[in-house]
Amino acid sequence: MTAKPGRYIPALSFRWLTPLYDPVWKWVMKEYAFKRRLIAQAAVHNGQHILDLGCGTGTLTLMIKSIYPKAEVTGMDGDPEVLAIAKAKAKQAGLAITWDHGLATKLPYPDGSFDRILSSLMTHHLTRDQKRSAFAEVLRVLQPGGEFHIVDFGLPHTLAMRGIALVLKRMEEASDNFAGFLPGYLTQAGFSQVAEIGFLPTMLGQMTFYRAVKPGMGGEK
Repeated sequence: MTAKPGRYIPALSFRWLTPLYDPVWKWVMKEYAFKRRLIAQAAVHNGQHILDLGCGTGTLTLMIKSIYPKAEVTGMDGDPEVLAIAKAKAKQAGLAITWDHGLATKLPYPDGSFDRILSSLMTHHLTRDQKRSAFAEVLRVLQPGGEFHIVDFGLPHTLAMRGIALVLKRMEEASDNFAGFLPGYLTQAGFSQVAEIGFLPTMLGQMTFYRAVKPGMGGEK
């Protein structure tokens, strides 16, 4: 996860809160529910190359590998501290996962490296320019016809979620998420078939699901 040059936003905004990251998302944010839904939405298959972009402590990454043990799964994050937690969790679970340190705005992979890229609660850490740069990088490293699946804060659809959004929209770089700008940024980056797939209310705001496809073989021309 990354922010303005010289200013890095770690998990839960402050490094002293990093040990609380997993408990907060598990009990407050319906973490397993929305991550299971994201995996199902992505229609992952064994044998595919999958990237969990901004993997944090690796919960989503481990879930993907557990469900699809023959998929080649990579977790990437810009925070070495959370990556260390992710590696320890994978070792304890006996799961073979590649863990890489890197930034969403400059992915350390060749063109066309992945069939699917998934991202959970990462985009709201990025500034507007960084979101656009990151989406361009995701497009680059996807194979033609590859898919990008996101779950993050989005345009609220209920009165209760709009109330929460008013409080949280200044959090980190989340204002564009709450304004519903992500689909436009994905389209501007060159993705096709950009769509909001659904949403899930939580105690800390609405989790919105997005899908975007890289044009080419298997996708829209």
